[in-house]
Amino acid sequence: MQSLKELYKVGPGPSSSHTLAPLRACMLHIEEFGLLERYEIELYGSLSLTGKGHMTDAIIIDAFKPKKVEVFFKLEWEEEFENGFYLKGYDKNNNLHKWTVFSIGGGSIKIKEKVLDYNDEIYTHNSFDEIKTYCKNNNLSLIEYVDKTDKQDLDKHLYSCLEVMLDSVSRGLNSDGILPGSLKVERCAKKLYAKSLKVDTENQVRLKLMAYAYAANEENASGHFVVTAPTLGACGVMASLVYHYHNDLKFSKKDIIDGLKVAGIFGNLIKQNASISGACGGCQAEVGSACAMAAAFSGYLDGLNIEEIEYAAEIGIEHHLGLTCDPVGGYVIIPCIERNAVASLRAIDAMILSKNLHSIKTNLVSFDTVVKTMSYTGKKIALELRETSLGGLAMHFKNREDNC
Repeated sequence: MQSLKELYKVGPGPSSSHTLAPLRACMLHIEEFGLLERYEIELYGSLSLTGKGHMTDAIIIDAFKPKKVEVFFKLEWEEEFENGFYLKGYDKNNNLHKWTVFSIGGGSIKIKEKVLDYNDEIYTHNSFDEIKTYCKNNNLSLIEYVDKTDKQDLDKHLYSCLEVMLDSVSRGLNSDGILPGSLKVERCAKKLYAKSLKVDTENQVRLKLMAYAYAANEENASGHFVVTAPTLGACGVMASLVYHYHNDLKFSKKDIIDGLKVAGIFGNLIKQNASISGACGGCQAEVGSACAMAAAFSGYLDGLNIEEIEYAAEIGIEHHLGLTCDPVGGYVIIPCIERNAVASLRAIDAMILSKNLHSIKTNLVSFDTVVKTMSYTGKKIALELRETSLGGLAMHFKNREDNC
């Protein structure tokens, strides 16, 4: 598996696959060839079908400013990975510098014509059973396991991610207005948080968690900077819990960073053995993965042991199996933002269930088993329900403007 630095990444919303990944490819192309005279970009798969709503064309044009950029939305794509684009740059002599870029989920990319060193595999274990056995045999905690493996500036990187998570929630809680796009959706986080302060303690915590998730996701939908955890479209789940544990429960930033490491193990395993790409596995790959990560995060901070943390993560993903990705209008708004809020609660519930149920009975379903099932399920989800906006809620929802 890759470094956790390639799981947690700071980038502009609204979609890690559609904005962050293309932006990274464009910046690398400029780094290698310089800023060329003109560019032609051919988008395929989900990048083509929902690229407008996800601002893919806008982020690419902005990256190559002030040069001329033409963006084409294509359908026929015969490369090995279903989500990608051709980046064609032409110099002063009209020489072509072409890259085939694959957007593989969470803002990660592969380039057919170039080896990327941050795609190096540094974790030798590829299942949680392997990690758990290794840790027990070597008397290591999950934190020690990550620190032993993922050595190069990880804490510094995670500290930066933590600051962006906290800032994204804070910004969202203090912002009003309408989210970008034709849906004309009003921001809700600020009002939802205000409501949370007027209810009883138990419901206050739940309303706050939802408000925090809304805040981060509304920032994402606005194209602002958030953190892939594991994707930008699912950024609100982890950001919600990070903000809650630090601001409300007063956990230190060091504790939060350790929690991010534990959550990262589970996110990385899903990325390795299934997918964190909505275009490949539906929303189970995004919000479902985020829920599993957040359940492990809260489990660690609540003092659960390694088996209980695994159980919490397993519950988090198991009950998102089959969740489709059907963004209305191609925007990361409906149903995405609401799903993040719900998943933040489900993560806490998964942790509480594990904490109390694990001492009563042995869990028969492992995290690894659910991830294998998730991979199988994702492949069975119809193409129109995998971030294409061709089916599901995206097809049946009628925008107000459509009725005018």
